[in-house]
Amino acid sequence: MLSQDLSNRELSFLAFNERVLALADDPSIPLLERLRYLCISSSNLDEFFEVRVAGIKQKIMGGVEAAGIDGYSPQQELNAITTAAHQFVVKQYELLNDVLLPALAAQDIKFLVRGTWDEKVSAWVKEYFNSNIAPVLSPLGLDPAHPFPRLTNKSLNFIVDLQGVDAFGRESGFALVRAPRSLPRVIPVPAEICGSQHGFVFLSSIMHSQMGSLFSGMQAAGVYQFKVTRNSELYVSEEEVANLRRALQSELLQRNFGQAVRLEVAANCPARIVRYLQRQFSLGDEDVYRVNGPVNLNRLVAIPDQIDKPELKFPAFTPSIAPAFNVDVDIFEHISMRSPVIFHHPYESYNPILELVRQASIDPDVLAIKQTLYRTGHDSAFVRYLMDASRAGKDVTVVIELRARFDEEANINLATRLQEAGIQVVYGVVGFKTHAKMLLVVRREKSKLVKYAHVGTGNYHATTARLYTDISMLTCQKRITNDVQKIFTQLTGLGQTLNLKELIQAPFSLHSFIIEKIEQQIAIAEKGGKACVTARMNSLVDAGVIDALYRASRAGVKVQLLIRGVCMLKAGVEGLSENIRVISVLGRFLEHSRVFCFGAGDDAQLYMSSADWMPRNFFNRVEIAVPVEGDAKTRIKHECLDIYFKDNQYCWELQSDGQYKRLQAKNKKPFSAQQALIERHDAGLPPG
Repeated sequence: MLSQDLSNRELSFLAFNERVLALADDPSIPLLERLRYLCISSSNLDEFFEVRVAGIKQKIMGGVEAAGIDGYSPQQELNAITTAAHQFVVKQYELLNDVLLPALAAQDIKFLVRGTWDEKVSAWVKEYFNSNIAPVLSPLGLDPAHPFPRLTNKSLNFIVDLQGVDAFGRESGFALVRAPRSLPRVIPVPAEICGSQHGFVFLSSIMHSQMGSLFSGMQAAGVYQFKVTRNSELYVSEEEVANLRRALQSELLQRNFGQAVRLEVAANCPARIVRYLQRQFSLGDEDVYRVNGPVNLNRLVAIPDQIDKPELKFPAFTPSIAPAFNVDVDIFEHISMRSPVIFHHPYESYNPILELVRQASIDPDVLAIKQTLYRTGHDSAFVRYLMDASRAGKDVTVVIELRARFDEEANINLATRLQEAGIQVVYGVVGFKTHAKMLLVVRREKSKLVKYAHVGTGNYHATTARLYTDISMLTCQKRITNDVQKIFTQLTGLGQTLNLKELIQAPFSLHSFIIEKIEQQIAIAEKGGKACVTARMNSLVDAGVIDALYRASRAGVKVQLLIRGVCMLKAGVEGLSENIRVISVLGRFLEHSRVFCFGAGDDAQLYMSSADWMPRNFFNRVEIAVPVEGDAKTRIKHECLDIYFKDNQYCWELQSDGQYKRLQAKNKKPFSAQQALIERHDAGLPPG
């Protein structure tokens, strides 16, 4: 496969973020939800710089010049990213200032700009500053005795251009004021003060207006906000550390002070001050992003929750729950009767999975519980039930992934709590993140041991289960539960590659298995049969799988891919991929399910999985794929695959030139896959 047959991963991510921003610009979406999408696009971009751009810069600093599999050298890649990212940031602030803020103001949701404050607002701002902000500020004059400090990643800061002489006879210069992270970035103003039901003022505006009061006898000739984004990747050589947890804790102390990779600064900041800041952070002109608004744009995400205007938000939605899974029902009996039981979140409640652990924690016949934890969220019910089970004398084992990016500290603290409750905590396998979603309950029934399992595509996180689309399976089928038990034994102990009967496991066999399934469809097509590959995932990056899909396309296999984010495959290219269609569907919920279907009709084989088709998932993580059969297969294929390829509202199709085109209903009735699933479950219709 030639390098020109692959798209660049990082540019593909920026294209995905463009699609998120397009939702913020979509008037058919409720206004406050559009504001959320703008904030999500900002948060996405922050993480992109913290991890991906930081990694590219490290390659350049290390002298790496060789091109990647897509033909881009690190420097070429960085240049292309820089151009695209600058254009993207301009779009973000134009959308905020020219579209969203005026639309919000029309709904009596007003952000009070400094130049528009009347006497009442100005007086209130001054009082608020003196009472709530000034006491926690520590302005720093910059001179040889007070050098430029180490500023934390993504913190809000102000550089002040001072004029005059201070009390000690020192000449004026620059001063630095950091906004404490304990302070809210957007502050509500009382209606009787601002004359608006929902009036807000930015913390940056308040601090800017009152900055002169911090420097008595001197003049603040200019006040300019800025934010620096740093490399936030943790670098731990797992083969060389004696204690992974201790090594990660040491690295976490430095995360906020990694190499600077981006500087965001107020648009009106003079060039000489920008150059001064660039020197402090060792950044070039291309790393500077001048913004016409708050540099911490994603902090606006707190606004929708402060406003009681249901008409400006998505309609309330309550996930459905089958009566058989109410709290007064024996969940083990129900699983035994219906196994396997499938749930499609968030359309269906996540409570049955919680209920399995809750009942297991108090059931005297349950002997053991084993569970993987990757991200759990704050005050997790899963954690409480596991601790209850341990205190009740049950054998509880948790495989917790300490290296879940940006959740490392939370998981280290969680591991401590679990161990203090008597739970056996395992950190997985050195060099391989445990990303599989598995839960196993061992129960004594009529003098024999019966195993119950949950496997899923999403994390054990009850909050994101209401926001992400994922698939869950509850089963007591031996062919599944025996494999789950084997994998837990492998993760907690030592041993050779497992002889699994049903589950496919990375890093051992998943990659070759996917390619083998594609090859089988190629063979069917070459014999004149109907051959199909239909799959959905978050990202498609692996070159080996992409090459197999190209061969499938040339052989006449119909390939349909639903890929939310990054896609390095090129679709619809003559002689390469004309039989491949790639779409991306965004919407109210984050599409997170991974489902792979090989073949057509009743003979199709379908798998749910924790893995994207990426090298890290295939070779550097513990992942599983689980076969789904019968009615469950029919349902998942319909709800997770087929229905999405009918979407003409929130669907973008990848074009042969590498660009994404949003599909329009035109003469057809508008159809949203997510909305159709919401309506089906709201109406209490049977799944599928």
